[in-house]
Amino acid sequence: MALLAVAGYLVVQYVTGGTGGPGCKVVSGKGDGASYEFTPEQAVNAATITAVGTARGLPERAVTIALATALQESALRNISHGDRDSLGLFQQRPSQGWGTPKEIMDPTYSAGEFYDHLVKVPGYTRLPLTDAAQRVQRSGFPQAYAKHEPDAALLAAALTGQSAATLTCEGRPAATRASGPGGVRAALVRDFGRDVLEPAGAQVDGSSAASPTPSPSAPGGSGGRTVTLPVAADTSAAGGRNVQQRGWQLAHWAVANASELHIARVTYAGREWVAGNTASQWRPAAAKGTAGAERTADAVRIVTMR
Repeated sequence: MALLAVAGYLVVQYVTGGTGGPGCKVVSGKGDGASYEFTPEQAVNAATITAVGTARGLPERAVTIALATALQESALRNISHGDRDSLGLFQQRPSQGWGTPKEIMDPTYSAGEFYDHLVKVPGYTRLPLTDAAQRVQRSGFPQAYAKHEPDAALLAAALTGQSAATLTCEGRPAATRASGPGGVRAALVRDFGRDVLEPAGAQVDGSSAASPTPSPSAPGGSGGRTVTLPVAADTSAAGGRNVQQRGWQLAHWAVANASELHIARVTYAGREWVAGNTASQWRPAAAKGTAGAERTADAVRIVTMR
């Protein structure tokens, strides 16, 4: 009976992408062999935390601090319990003015609250990570954040686009209703804001930035399941983010959300990720035959499973 119970638990975790479920992996773009493995649930939350920070024009260091804090406080899981009335990714407390329980359980809101407090810390980008995090969190274990810095830095480099083609996930669909292109667009707006759909100055196929409304699909094609995101340099970011960095940020965001949003394929800069297994790699994109159909750095293309 005990063995059956354990087996049942593992099956549920595998299907839902929980602990022990299909995984994600980020590797160092520096070629030093560093890597970090995590679950699809953690990937979604890490992508949201990063998107909220960069949408505010904050530097990669701010994102690294936020990710390390969430790794320590909740293991990047949006949990509905904690010490006293602590909740969510950052274990924020309603009784301490962080918001209502409903607000704190919204990852976008809770990440925004963390950044609102972080930017008020004088010279936070120059402080040791654990000091900057502690100034915000006021934790009873002030040195605990430091051990998460290497993993947080790998995640931040990939999810801000500083590191290209370094984040992969298996992409097994989560036990939720497939959302299709509309769900992908809604999630993008939730995390990045509406400008992500039509960034100012973006050019696609020689024309002005096009709406990512799915195009009509040819028989057997995937046009009706495709979201096309024009890419432009992100001048609002601290220090700026060039076109390729912005493109890889959006591409990695899509891969991190692949299980949740039922994403089958992501293509950018001549590379593509296809949902498959934990050994998924970014590989050269297959030739499409139509001139300009898979341009190198003007757009990220996301194909959903349905």
